[in-house]
Amino acid sequence: MIRRYSKKLIATVLALLFVNSFSPVAYAQSIEVTPYSNAVITSAELAAPISSTADYKQTIALAQKKATILSSFYGATSIQYALIADGKIVISGQSGVYSKEDSTALTKDNMYGIGSISKIFTTVAVMQLVEQGKVKLDNPVVNYIPEFTMADERYKDITVRMLLNHSSGLLGSSLNNSMLFNDKDQVGYTNLLDALKTSRLKANPGDFSVYCNDGFSLAQLLVEKVTGKDFTSYMKEKISTPLNMSHTKTPYEDFTSSLLVKTYLPAFKNALPTESLSVVGAGGIYSSAEDLCQFSQIFMKDSKSTVLSSDSAKAMANPEYLGGLMKFKEASSITYGLGWDNVITEPFSQYDIKALVKGGDTLLYHSSLIVLPEENMAMAVFSSGSASTYNQIMAQEVLLSALKEKGVINEIKTAPAPVKPTKIPLTSEQKKYEGVYLMTQGAVKIALSDDGTLALSNLFGSGSAIKYAYVGNDTYYSSDGSNYIKLTEEANGKSYLYVSGYSNIPSLGVASSSGYQYEKVDDKALTKEVLDVWLARADKKYYVVNEKYTSQSYATGGMGLQLSFSKDLNGYCNNAEIIDENHAKVNLQIPGALGRDLNDYTFYKKGSTEYVNYGSYVFKSEDNIRSLFTWSGVSFKIGADGYAKWYKIGDKSENRKLKVTVPKNASFSVYDSKDTCIFNSLVSKGTTVTLPKDGMIVFAGDQYAKFVINYVK
Repeated sequence: MIRRYSKKLIATVLALLFVNSFSPVAYAQSIEVTPYSNAVITSAELAAPISSTADYKQTIALAQKKATILSSFYGATSIQYALIADGKIVISGQSGVYSKEDSTALTKDNMYGIGSISKIFTTVAVMQLVEQGKVKLDNPVVNYIPEFTMADERYKDITVRMLLNHSSGLLGSSLNNSMLFNDKDQVGYTNLLDALKTSRLKANPGDFSVYCNDGFSLAQLLVEKVTGKDFTSYMKEKISTPLNMSHTKTPYEDFTSSLLVKTYLPAFKNALPTESLSVVGAGGIYSSAEDLCQFSQIFMKDSKSTVLSSDSAKAMANPEYLGGLMKFKEASSITYGLGWDNVITEPFSQYDIKALVKGGDTLLYHSSLIVLPEENMAMAVFSSGSASTYNQIMAQEVLLSALKEKGVINEIKTAPAPVKPTKIPLTSEQKKYEGVYLMTQGAVKIALSDDGTLALSNLFGSGSAIKYAYVGNDTYYSSDGSNYIKLTEEANGKSYLYVSGYSNIPSLGVASSSGYQYEKVDDKALTKEVLDVWLARADKKYYVVNEKYTSQSYATGGMGLQLSFSKDLNGYCNNAEIIDENHAKVNLQIPGALGRDLNDYTFYKKGSTEYVNYGSYVFKSEDNIRSLFTWSGVSFKIGADGYAKWYKIGDKSENRKLKVTVPKNASFSVYDSKDTCIFNSLVSKGTTVTLPKDGMIVFAGDQYAKFVINYVK
């Protein structure tokens, strides 16, 4: 069961898409509000009347209010936004500050990392090659990347289309050494094929769509193989230059780095170094809101763009998520097209308006793009801090206002009123759904009572179980009627927990979400010998050793992998089924986004030291980590394997001031007892730190990088 993966390292794996999925267990924790002021904005202030003329004056005012809310209450240091209508930028603005240090003003030309919106650029590049007859969507990927192999013969059946609609069956994200600070090393991207060689598939290619970053890294590589150009050069020549997107770049282009807005973490006062992602096709592009609006024009109904044909643009907007063998009965808030997260989107579907949506999150930047092709309208919202979910809510609220002001819609509809449940007795058929359900980073237990009560418990969370009332048709409503659960068995023979509901995000708007969140799993019997081996690892921490010294993950903290077990489910470690003494395999098949980024566990020893391979990461057992030296003048080197060196901060080192001589191409970081990074030599000023109680310290660098430590007064 899952108590804690790498608290922030696995957040890195998930960072390229923050999914707006409603969870009855984790929703409250997902709304992390960081107030930057004591201002109170009332609902009355947000309810200004909208004029009937298309001058967008009221919408401009609304956009500024929403942006102020994001920068005041939802953790955003800065917000940049733009709305384009009928080919013209009609709204463009900013909120917050470019830099906390000097309160530098923001401009429309500042750039942000757009995260997974980069996938739309990659899809356009592939579709351009399709138009030229150089690529066919339904041809196998190996036709274009012959070096692509996997330890699963089914990889030969993966088509180009499956990369773009997330149905390839790839496990997810090989992002080791891909998210760096001020470092243009592309090792994280160039190592992709090596990482996939030993990987397997989680499903037959084409069975269902579940979010996958590696698919778009492969699509990037496909573009490079077919054209003979690196992706940055191709994108500049074929997309950004023809569209006059002068503020759209990759980390591998020359541009004034000061154009990128500053980013921050709570533990550090000063701005962070420049973020660079080597997986450009999956999430590494920088852009401005106005540039992204300009990019959106190729998807409009009356587009005359030479960058992409209208037929290709329409093909990208097809509901690809409905393909495959698994026919899920309900709609989802994740409705994949080619590249797009959503091609059928609430609340716009309530007005019969087609809306294409793509969100993107890196560790530091967050972005949302909504395109209304039939209305010739689009909006982009970027932020430093906060989350793309909030940006999307702002964009949808502002677009609805603009549609009303333009006269396209007559009124802005409110969310459906909650339906108070009328509980009825349980049917015997429902009892089969009792048990434990897993997803990528979560575990719940469902208990059913004959009177129709469903109790939903977070296996490793706090608080009492959430109660739902059975109303028939496999459906259970929450007590306030704001959301419901369906328990259903699908065509693949697996049982799922499906959740649908609405949530009011204070002063911002309404979020709706629906989709398959958890999959039911059954106990597995283990021999005593196997069980004893795994229980000996219970609650131990394993620390990552193969992240480059410039990795953002060191500064974000929580570099440990922790194994946990539940008395409610036998034969599992975290969300993986135990196979033998040293292997555990994740078998989840959840469509949408909550079955993404799965990794198996493989334990092994080098000498007496235990390691675990978890996806493309290597972790070392805390049992083999010694306490930090307690005397001055000690020097040590990174070994030939390049692995980072971890040390425990013992009671003879705590509260002492340590000065480190850091060599070139190296860094060190210090963590407190809660795995929060309190010092990172690439971010913090100086190389001296007071060591915390029960903390950890890690030294990372190139092979043979030499560190020297001294205690000072």
